[in-house]
Amino acid sequence: MKKLSFIFAILFVTAVLAACGSDTKDNEQANEGNGNDNEQQEETLTIKHQLDETEVQKNPEKVVVFDFGALDTLDALGVEGVVGLPKMNVPNYLSKYEGDEYENVGSLKEPDFEKINSLKPDLILISGRQSDLYEDFKEIAPTIYVGLDTSKYMESFKENVNTLAEIFGKEDVAKTELEKIDEKIAALHEKASNDDGKSLVILANEGKMSAYGPSSRFGIIHDVFGFAPVDEGIEASTHGQNVSFEYVLEQNPDYLFVIDRGTAIGGESSSKQLVENELIQKTDAFKNDKIVYLDPENWYLSGGGLESVSAMADEVEVVLE
Repeated sequence: MKKLSFIFAILFVTAVLAACGSDTKDNEQANEGNGNDNEQQEETLTIKHQLDETEVQKNPEKVVVFDFGALDTLDALGVEGVVGLPKMNVPNYLSKYEGDEYENVGSLKEPDFEKINSLKPDLILISGRQSDLYEDFKEIAPTIYVGLDTSKYMESFKENVNTLAEIFGKEDVAKTELEKIDEKIAALHEKASNDDGKSLVILANEGKMSAYGPSSRFGIIHDVFGFAPVDEGIEASTHGQNVSFEYVLEQNPDYLFVIDRGTAIGGESSSKQLVENELIQKTDAFKNDKIVYLDPENWYLSGGGLESVSAMADEVEVVLE
């Protein structure tokens, strides 16, 4: 009897120890699984941009956007995390973002920080008009500068697209869309660079005109699309070089590209009346019906987006037809 009791006692202890070991192993495996899930959910990226290095959560759920070019790209990539944007002067092709499901976070130059903070965003995207307020933005949420460097337009444009694609896991979509744009621009550049015509880009604004040449805000026409400038010496500045109608006649461009700032910011269009006066009517561009009024939304408000860059190439190509 004593032997039997001793044997049963040993078997009982062995069984208990085995059960405890199994529970411990199961708990460890469960904890490992939870750790992997948490790690996946909290994956972060370090994004280098013109103003800083910023750590941002992968696939942020709530995004505030202050750059319409970036909004354009997010829309083209199929990203659905936008919760707020400045609702003044939103380009028509992005008008769905004027809906009530998107909060108005001020204007491009005067952000509503109280509203932005209340949204508790995971990411804020800004560009040149808000760059001076970067420190204020980053106190609320990780903030990335996505402004364009127009002196290297395509490199800067692609870098912004690929950055957004990486953050939101849309690399394949971005690759496909960028390849389409590259093909379109290559064909346009070949046609434009083989053409003998000279071109001039002007911004019409409240009865005045500014000219833009290579490496300028609208220099993509020359630097990327391949149109030869009528004047190589135009000052490359954000606001362009102030010019007169006499200057335009003297340069006598074959192609004249016009951007109407007034229309872009919600005013009435007056560029046609301004531009097509008696002096401009003496230019080859007017005589040959080669004055093109570019869509100010694409060129002034949302340039640098996947959709806008493609549309911009289409707009200028018409003069070569």
